[in-house]
Amino acid sequence: MEHPKFIITSGGHLRLGMVTLHRDLLMPHEDCLGGGFYEYDYASNILILSGKSFDYGPPRWSKVGVLQVPEAYRGIPIVYRDHWGTELNITDSFTIKYY
Repeated sequence: MEHPKFIITSGGHLRLGMVTLHRDLLMPHEDCLGGGFYEYDYASNILILSGKSFDYGPPRWSKVGVLQVPEAYRGIPIVYRDHWGTELNITDSFTIKYY
């Protein structure tokens, strides 16, 4: 069954999609720095990333220099919530480059 999942690639790309497994979001010869699930909060206009990948574990944000984000998310705040309820404001914490 497909679910809204995301990964962070070793190249710093945030990749989202409706997939069965997180590895389905990887391109050939890419490595994964973890992932989780996503949802879009329409009322607050925020992209919420949360949880962890069963394939790759939680995102290793410390390994990301510049976060590469799809152009469709320009101007939309992005946050990550871990399973302890801690929230990381991705938009303010990283240099973001849109593609």
